[in-house]
Amino acid sequence: MAYADTDIEAVPVRHPWRWVGAGLVLALLVALAWAFSQASIEWDVIPRYLTEQQVLLGMANTLLISVLAQVVGIVLGVVAAVMRQSDNWVLRGVSRFYIWLFRGTPVLVQLMIWYNLSLVFPTVPGTGIPMNQVMTPFIAALLGLGINEGAYMAEIVRSGIQSVDKGQVEAAGALGMTPRLTMGRIVLPQAMRVVIPPTGNEFINMLKTSSLAYSIQYMELLQAAVRIYSTTLQVIEMLLTISIWYLVLTSVFSVGQYYLERHFTRAEWSGGDGGKTVGRTVLDNLKFGRQK
Repeated sequence: MAYADTDIEAVPVRHPWRWVGAGLVLALLVALAWAFSQASIEWDVIPRYLTEQQVLLGMANTLLISVLAQVVGIVLGVVAAVMRQSDNWVLRGVSRFYIWLFRGTPVLVQLMIWYNLSLVFPTVPGTGIPMNQVMTPFIAALLGLGINEGAYMAEIVRSGIQSVDKGQVEAAGALGMTPRLTMGRIVLPQAMRVVIPPTGNEFINMLKTSSLAYSIQYMELLQAAVRIYSTTLQVIEMLLTISIWYLVLTSVFSVGQYYLERHFTRAEWSGGDGGKTVGRTVLDNLKFGRQK
């Protein structure tokens, strides 16, 4: 069948409903902006309170408790994930119970329990120290946020461990490596490429979840805002002020998360085969060392 030697003109498919949808979204945004412009909000107050001493202290405390709680969560998560993979049924059972308990109850409830622990333990068991002196708002927030985060990190670490080829574990056992050495030298280093990206998400979420510590009188951003608007009655203005700080913190760490993810997902790390090259290199080096 012969075709005429003519140029074929490509006519793009029209999508009128896309423009209709875009117009509706734009109209809603304009309406929202107009509504806020007419609202009884003292906009000039917000820039002034952004650098107010109590707000800056609350921002610093938010960052501090978020970092420390995330560290506690990572440590507990690694321990719980390793216990979950153990052949010992007691360790597996304890790990599963820990994950089930702290993932199944609200963080706010856990914070309140830690903060009111003195109601059931007036003194620290085995000592005469009053529990109220030990379970300060900072310690209660650290335990509540950190232990809860550990339950989620355990599942993240477990998924990372399970992503490592089981053949490498068997090869390590054939070389005489103990399960502990295999986990530390073979499995966990490779699991990091799977664990790191969601850990970044967890930390960004921790920055926002730390606001729940307001309920136990910990001086973080929300608590700072409440203390100020309790006297000035500028409720919305202070809530918008701390919202800006939350956006700044999450944006900064989102950028860091982006570069961290890019680093751990590079082809140089995985070797183009899902990280197996790394494991083979480690095993080859260990085997070479044994032969020497």
